[in-house]
Amino acid sequence: MLEIIDLHVSVEGKEILRGVSLEVKKGEVHALMGPNGSGKSTLSFVLMGHPKYKITQGRITFDGKDVTHASADERARMGLFLGFQYPTEISGVSLFNFLKTAYNSSREEKVSSMEFREIMKDKMELLGVHEDFVKRYLNEGFSGGEKKRGEILQMAVLGPKVMILDETDSGLDVDSLKVVSNGINKVASKENGILLITHYQRILKYIRPNFVHVMIDGRIAKSGGHKLAEELEEKGYDFVRKEIEDG
Repeated sequence: MLEIIDLHVSVEGKEILRGVSLEVKKGEVHALMGPNGSGKSTLSFVLMGHPKYKITQGRITFDGKDVTHASADERARMGLFLGFQYPTEISGVSLFNFLKTAYNSSREEKVSSMEFREIMKDKMELLGVHEDFVKRYLNEGFSGGEKKRGEILQMAVLGPKVMILDETDSGLDVDSLKVVSNGINKVASKENGILLITHYQRILKYIRPNFVHVMIDGRIAKSGGHKLAEELEEKGYDFVRKEIEDG
């Protein structure tokens, strides 16, 4: 559903991505790992259409359509979702109203507040979210774990085709990590795909990827299965760098 073909990206004249190619199909979970500054978060923003980043070569197709130059809202309506490392606080807008607006914006047939409440009810029960949670202003005063749970609720309600999760495990303690991982597993299905971006192997103990990719210096330097993540945990990223140097 999501295909990245020889993608080169620059920011203010500096090349960050240097020929990234990757394909995420229905039912697949891909983990993208790599050290700080390797280009992982840049890739997530480019996939979502952030105007700050300039694509100098390559293309992105989503659900069979070329979206290389599509706007962020166009991609979102098509079913592409980005979960942020640091979700933004929006005072005065409840999570419920935010989600109802987003839900109606992505569909031709609008639903009333009462109809949407029934939709929300099912998803809240699935994820173990209480009514008080969705009445709160979006991310205002939320803990790190609550912010990530809010994003998972967004995924469950909006039903995107591909979910890009940018360091969802960032800042989470062990208990919150388990809760968030469990939520992601419940939202994952044979009808959607996930690109999970992370520094560490710890979240992959709870979310088992079909594929693991290692990004070094703006390129995907190595790909493999779950065992690759375990190898990274043991050896760090230097062994991948050494493989690159040895050709």
